[in-house]
Amino acid sequence: MEQDKKDYCVYILSCFDDSLYTGITCHLDRRLSDPKAGRGSQWTRKRRPVELVFSLGDLGYHSAWEVERYIKTLTRTRKEALIARDPKMLSLIERRVQQILPR
Repeated sequence: MEQDKKDYCVYILSCFDDSLYTGITCHLDRRLSDPKAGRGSQWTRKRRPVELVFSLGDLGYHSAWEVERYIKTLTRTRKEALIARDPKMLSLIERRVQQILPR
């Protein structure tokens, strides 16, 4: 099944208005080019240009979806720590992924 493949990634975009957009995709290059071409989510189309500031790949669909959901609950300060690759934040994300993986 397509969703079980480990080719999904979670990403964070920094938008022109200084907002952060979190999403998942299995085609990161295309997802990054969509806002430039006026496609993609309504959020990023209205806040161009966007810049990729964080990505975490090699996830299955369910894991990527859960990590995206978790990142969306973080405060901006914690998201910025994740973007800066703070070891504590990366550890939290890693533990989250481990909790999701089938045993």
